Amino acid sequence: MTKLFTCLLTVALLALASSLASAHDPSSLQDFCVAVNNSNSAVFVNGKFCKDPKLTTVDDFFFPGLDVPRSTSNQVGSNVTLINVDKFPGLNTLGIALARVDYAPYGLNPPHIHPRATEIQTIIEGTLLVGFVTSNLDNRLITKVLNKGDVFVFPMGLIHFQFNIGETNALAFSSLSSQNPGVITIANATFGSNPPINPDVLAKTFQLDKNVVNYLQQKF
Repeated sequence: MTKLFTCLLTVALLALASSLASAHDPSSLQDFCVAVNNSNSAVFVNGKFCKDPKLTTVDDFFFPGLDVPRSTSNQVGSNVTLINVDKFPGLNTLGIALARVDYAPYGLNPPHIHPRATEIQTIIEGTLLVGFVTSNLDNRLITKVLNKGDVFVFPMGLIHFQFNIGETNALAFSSLSSQNPGVITIANATFGSNPPINPDVLAKTFQLDKNVVNYLQQKF
């Protein structure tokens, strides 16, 4: 009898531990979600209403045109075409997005993070230097040169980049583990925020002269 009681108690405790381990809040699909009591001013957590399944068509699950090269005539020499739920409604609740990334020779997709997604990238053409930086206190750079056919993964929330080190155009496709992965480009967010971050904060953070900070804030 004692053995039976012990066995049942063990099973019960394991079941409780398992339920606690698997109980967690769903990942957020926006930067924040302020609680309100008035349902008239509220939206669904993922920000999208669902179409009646009986009214869906094949076009809800189809997106054309990713074979077309995008312009890279900009300061960084790259162009990210993100296909998320806003452009492709069929992605809603599926937890995935796709991006085409075009790079001019020596074009850069500058250091950035995706707050809500891991990214896995496949190189279609060209040679890219890619990498990400681990979190504090380590801040270790994980980097590699990739060629056509290579695949690399960038863990969610870590700063990462891609740089075309070749003399020809490069092309890559990325899959992201969220219908709305979000993106924060480090330089733009730091020096181009609206309103601007106090220059004294940035000067002390980056150990820069305040005049340099003012210049960077004007540039971004």
